[in-house]
Amino acid sequence: MPDPEHIPSLIQTLPNNPGVYQFINDTGEIIYVGKAKDLKKRVSSYFNNNSGQNGKTQILVTKIHDIRYILVETELDALLLENNLIKKYQPRYNVMLKDDKTYPWICIKNERFPRVFSTRKVIKDGSLYFGPYASVKLMNSILDLIKQLYQLRNCNYILSEENIVKQKFKVCLEYHIGNCKGPCEGLQTENDYNETIFEIKEIIKGNLHVVTNHLKEKMTRFAESEDFEKAQLVKENIEELEKFQSKSTVVSPTITDADVFSITTDEKNGYVNYLKVVNGAIIQGHTVELKKKLDESPEELLSIAITELRQRFHSITKEIIVPFFIDIKLPDIEFHIPQRGDKKRLLELSERNTEYYRKEKLRQEELVDPERHTKRILQQAMKDLRMKEEPRHIECFDNSNIQGAYPVAAMTVFKDAKPSKKDYRHFNIKTVEGPNDFASMEEVVYRRYKRMLDEKQSLPQLIVIDGGKGQLSSAVKSLDKLGLAEKITIVGIAKKLEEIYYPGDSLPMYLDKKSETLKIIQQIRNEAHRFGITHHRKQREKGTIKSELTEIKGISHTTAQKLLEKFKSVKKVKETSEQQLAETIGKAKAKIVFEYFRK
Repeated sequence: MPDPEHIPSLIQTLPNNPGVYQFINDTGEIIYVGKAKDLKKRVSSYFNNNSGQNGKTQILVTKIHDIRYILVETELDALLLENNLIKKYQPRYNVMLKDDKTYPWICIKNERFPRVFSTRKVIKDGSLYFGPYASVKLMNSILDLIKQLYQLRNCNYILSEENIVKQKFKVCLEYHIGNCKGPCEGLQTENDYNETIFEIKEIIKGNLHVVTNHLKEKMTRFAESEDFEKAQLVKENIEELEKFQSKSTVVSPTITDADVFSITTDEKNGYVNYLKVVNGAIIQGHTVELKKKLDESPEELLSIAITELRQRFHSITKEIIVPFFIDIKLPDIEFHIPQRGDKKRLLELSERNTEYYRKEKLRQEELVDPERHTKRILQQAMKDLRMKEEPRHIECFDNSNIQGAYPVAAMTVFKDAKPSKKDYRHFNIKTVEGPNDFASMEEVVYRRYKRMLDEKQSLPQLIVIDGGKGQLSSAVKSLDKLGLAEKITIVGIAKKLEEIYYPGDSLPMYLDKKSETLKIIQQIRNEAHRFGITHHRKQREKGTIKSELTEIKGISHTTAQKLLEKFKSVKKVKETSEQQLAETIGKAKAKIVFEYFRK
């Protein structure tokens, strides 16, 4: 195996042509396959500016001992060759496209008088396979339609010309009940049977209009020759086809044939949905999962999936609808990024399918292995928030006051990414005079963690402060006093744009609006806000009674409550006559209240 020191000189000799390159390790194993418009420029980029690469790519580069390449004529050739080499060698650092062996296919068997059936095994024997079908219901409806329209054999006899001439077989029950025309006894010609197979292929491909037109021509010929019985049978077939087509997902008569692709990604995977549209109707829908290896971009993943899926589904459609620009040029193919109209709605449908598939995968993962699901979320949060450990214990603080009155604070707790309501706490502000959110935050954070230290409780890995830089700085002051500032990650979340602030950083960090990390932070913040508002409302109700009525000597809490329930406000109590007050709380107490407000 060549020494890696020869790589710089090898790169200098690479051509500036399109092609596919292979990175080889010290044992001669292919560890990565890639495509390039310009081989020299692309391969050089791996060895220049390593600081800008992610960690996995840097590791890959250290393992390269040799480089091989194959020149091709076009970008399409490069795409196809890359795809085939990845499937053949399954290199360690390439995206892994999960196999769909569990999905069924429709097979047209490579034999005389071909059988048509569903299978989950794809055998390379020259047979035609259509699929895979993510929806078994859709596949079965196509097979049911074929069964209604055509009389095909389902036996496994070897119907060679010699065997038929020698009369080796006899017709079975399927012939007698009208499901087969008896090719085993030579009762149906091969040409007639193959004409049926041609129409079946068109139906499976979604080209129903081709079959319908063909049947209409046949019906006309039978009618002209006055073979009305056969003409009626053909007419019934046409009606069945039209009924089937009416059940297809019709997009728009303005859209003819198109392939639609959309993608959503997370930390480890990409999910690509493919919709095949023929004559304005969706005839196939399929979603694949791609395992990332080198933190590939959505553009890279989508280009891989487009190549693979068009090959798999034998697509020759000239229009491809995508959500964003992809830097690949395919001969006679137009990429379209719709901004409005039917094509935009079609893309949005594909995107909903992609997101639904992703959520279903995550939901299944959570059901099968809840700890693994939690671990994935916490690992992602650790990375997003630049932490050194998983945030298995998170606490969030929120201040609540109305016009500065009755300041309180709330703290909510999440453990393993889920609310731990038994650990929620309320705080009445004790040391702060007047409306001062910053000082109130400083007080409650200090009280909370001073107590935890005194009681030797385990501390959270992450503290979330509901507010911007001001509230965050106040909370950090308390952590400094307690010697915890360097031991616990603390962030602030500002409501307006959901910005994440770090202590000492003048500029906020913006997390992806769809990220699970942001959703966890929003959820715990919303919980703190709800919990704090509830407590504040109770305090406010008590405070209103206390400040306005219970200061009157001789008037109890109960009496004050009766007055507020009857007259709704202290202002109304002031304006009420002594006689009306007496009807609610008696003459003696009514006189006290009435005289108090008229001093």
